[in-house]
Amino acid sequence: MEKFLKRKSASTSETESNLDDLPWDPAKRKKILEYHPNKRDEVRRKYLDRGPCKPYAWFDQYANWLEYSVSKDKAFCLCCYLFRDDIQKQGGNDAFVTEGFSSWNKSERLAIHVGAMNSFHNIAVKKCDSLMNQNHSIEHAFYKQDDVAENEYRIRLNASIDASRYLLRQGLSFRAHDESVESDNKGNFKQLLKYTAEQNEVVGKVALENAPKNNQMTSPPIQKDIVHCFAEEVVKSIIEEIDHGVFGLLVDESADVLHKEQMAVVFRFVDKIGTIKERFIGVVHVRDTSSLTLKHAIDDLFAKYGLSLKNIRGQGYDGASNMKGEFNGLRSLLLRENSSGYYVHCFAHQLQLVVVAIAKKHFEVGDFFDKISTMLNVVGASYKRKDKFQEIYRKEIEKEINDGEISTGKGKNQDRSLPRPAATRWGSHHKTLFRLVELFSIVTKVLKFIQTEGIEDSKKHQAYGLANYLHTFDCVFYMHFMLHILGLTENLSMALQTKDQDILNAVSLVESTKRELQKFRDDGWDSLMVKVHSFCKKHDVDMVMMEDEFVDFRRPRKRTNTTNLQYYKISCFNFVLDLQLQEFNDRFTEVNTQLLICMASLSPTSSFKQFDKDKLMKLVEFYPDDFTSVERFSLEQQFNIYIDNVKEDKRFSNLKSLGDLSRLMVETQKHLAHPLVYRLLKLVLTLPVATETVERCFSAMKFVKTTSRNRIGDQFLSDCLVCFIEKELFESVTNETVMKRFQTMAQRRVCL
Repeated sequence: MEKFLKRKSASTSETESNLDDLPWDPAKRKKILEYHPNKRDEVRRKYLDRGPCKPYAWFDQYANWLEYSVSKDKAFCLCCYLFRDDIQKQGGNDAFVTEGFSSWNKSERLAIHVGAMNSFHNIAVKKCDSLMNQNHSIEHAFYKQDDVAENEYRIRLNASIDASRYLLRQGLSFRAHDESVESDNKGNFKQLLKYTAEQNEVVGKVALENAPKNNQMTSPPIQKDIVHCFAEEVVKSIIEEIDHGVFGLLVDESADVLHKEQMAVVFRFVDKIGTIKERFIGVVHVRDTSSLTLKHAIDDLFAKYGLSLKNIRGQGYDGASNMKGEFNGLRSLLLRENSSGYYVHCFAHQLQLVVVAIAKKHFEVGDFFDKISTMLNVVGASYKRKDKFQEIYRKEIEKEINDGEISTGKGKNQDRSLPRPAATRWGSHHKTLFRLVELFSIVTKVLKFIQTEGIEDSKKHQAYGLANYLHTFDCVFYMHFMLHILGLTENLSMALQTKDQDILNAVSLVESTKRELQKFRDDGWDSLMVKVHSFCKKHDVDMVMMEDEFVDFRRPRKRTNTTNLQYYKISCFNFVLDLQLQEFNDRFTEVNTQLLICMASLSPTSSFKQFDKDKLMKLVEFYPDDFTSVERFSLEQQFNIYIDNVKEDKRFSNLKSLGDLSRLMVETQKHLAHPLVYRLLKLVLTLPVATETVERCFSAMKFVKTTSRNRIGDQFLSDCLVCFIEKELFESVTNETVMKRFQTMAQRRVCL
């Protein structure tokens, strides 16, 4: 008996694994007859539960059977495929079952395939309905239940769904290491069910130990099925928001806690009320990060949800060669299938490269940041030093309060620390430098404490050298200089990270930042030196005389034949800012493209001052698949009516971005009066600006998949992340909806 159970368990796990790997593309599926006879109905149910792939709106007319193959660009019949063996025995065979249908100009063939009431197709449809109806199954007859048992089952299932909902919302683990009867901690899921049973008498009577041993609804497969139902409903809501429209694709990859490469996918689109949305669709485990592997993973994901690459109108990636490669990168592979999927290098990554370029190309700036990094390690290397830092800080605050220099109140004079900047986010250095300026005297006192009270000689020497460096003019100069530059780029970085940012506004922000940097270069020297002099005087730092000859501390005996003013203003101040401006021009190449120049004519700023009909007609040419020749002709007249209409409407007079224009057009119903203009506006808004939404998904992945939860499966991880990240849609999923999907995804002991 024990050997039989082991064989049955192994067979079941093998079946589940195979079912998870079933191909989504109908052209890649093997024949039903090739499966074991005992597995054929399970395979059929799995395909019917997924539903056919239908990337185009006209597929909805035959939504229950018509599906699309991405690899062959052909249509197939799901029902006839599932019962192909039975149909062929009766002599039935056509393109929808074998090779696929691709005669798109002969749409009448769809109706011919359906045929009369007793056609092969309709017989297959009836077989599918009978297969999914659990009341007709032989297995169900063995477990026929009365109304009481059905009600108890519903209560147990509802309690399990509630427990799963809470854990998904909070990103918590479901299971524990030991869930046996003797265990003190059986995991969050069972402990939450136990608490619910103790608080709710109705649940307590039918759950856990009071439930049938073979139907407690607490096993790991049940938990995964419930989570999968939640995730599928969330993704279904996202697909409905897209509504067969165009969208932008944002992709990035990162290693999880087990060093497995995970690819995150986000869609950017304009919803039905004209709002820009960026929705997370899931993570996919990839064996490597080559462009071909990523492309295959995207194909499978699109086939899974019935989406088409033809609907992509924008691609947003980082600057890695496998992503943006002009010949073999992911961007080029997608462009071969869809020429309208324009690529935009993530603006946030470009800004990162601009800032890093300063440290790499200017020796003194790089040396300054190296010393700041060392100082952070020395000051915050141990809890003893951190405690000393806080102790000195509190004494300083008490002294300033007693002297009347600062006031007290709610939220004021909180504990401060020196935040450590992220290695890949140079914008975080701005906060570090800001705190260093604010807490300069405290940092110097901690360094002196380490010199006298430290244990390690190496740390004493480091503290001594750093204390001396902090009291040099070079340190104070570069500290205030870089604080100002990073402050300008930090504002741009934060603006680029908003989800509803449109590309025209992003380009405008980049141009504004460049103008501010140029203004600072032309007129900012005097104001910078005022701040530096004031700081040096406050903290007893020796000033340098600008008229004296500059001494290079790397070669102190060699004459430089240049004054301090010439060195600090020309070789440092002007050089760094020129380098920054040059990097902006080199990195943000999208600013000069013809596509964005034409897009600027749609901008509503300054009462549509930039509107240019000729440029907008050129913009239409960038999207040949979205406008027919008749629509292009009509659009030329519609532009005249549109611009006159919106200029006369006072509600459109103070708009600042394309996103505001889109929302207001829907709100005022002008998207119905000017449908072609609104379609063009949606195409522009799908172009991604930054991949920050994808980066946030990876941050969530670190929260969900931790070192203590590192064995979570790939599908379960993706489902948990979808629910955890898209909380807005997740909250709208009802228990009843989850219950219905849960019942249809597999054969259950109780049929509701």
